[in-house]
Amino acid sequence: MKKIVVICSSPRRHGNSEALADQFIKGAVEAGHEAEKVVLNHYSMHPCLACEYCRTHKNQCLQKDDANQVIDKIIKADVFVFATPIYFYSLSAQLKILIDRFFAREYEIRESAERKKAYLILTSGTKDVRQTVGAVESFRGFIKVLRTIDEGSIIYGLGAFLKGDASKHSTYLEAYEMGKHL
Repeated sequence: MKKIVVICSSPRRHGNSEALADQFIKGAVEAGHEAEKVVLNHYSMHPCLACEYCRTHKNQCLQKDDANQVIDKIIKADVFVFATPIYFYSLSAQLKILIDRFFAREYEIRESAERKKAYLILTSGTKDVRQTVGAVESFRGFIKVLRTIDEGSIIYGLGAFLKGDASKHSTYLEAYEMGKHL
């Protein structure tokens, strides 16, 4: 049994990226894994200040917000999944804030004996896969720094613009199957 944390970063609740995340969770739970969904809009997180306080204070951030709580969940998991809509060729702002806040805690993952697996779920109103390149490269750069295993498992929910479009999309079943076959 694996412990999985799925980070939903869309500011729109129950939107397309969250629908695909829910399908991933459904498949993982049916396969006997433990899965937790984290909706970033339920947490108060501020951008990294680049003050480097954490470098001289045992990897503790100067800011006392909810970022460490979410990062702790990822550190304790065997697998993490980021689900995000594409905004202007990139990840959502909510997810980017979380990624940047890993600056204080990156060593906890990099130096752990057990390497984590990471997955990415993307949704976009456009069907043009070129608009996902920035988000995919940002994700790959992040997991490379953390020395996380890149499963190459990225779900492209392209053309899912209106709320509910993902449930009619081919990736709806793909997300479920990916979760089921971890």
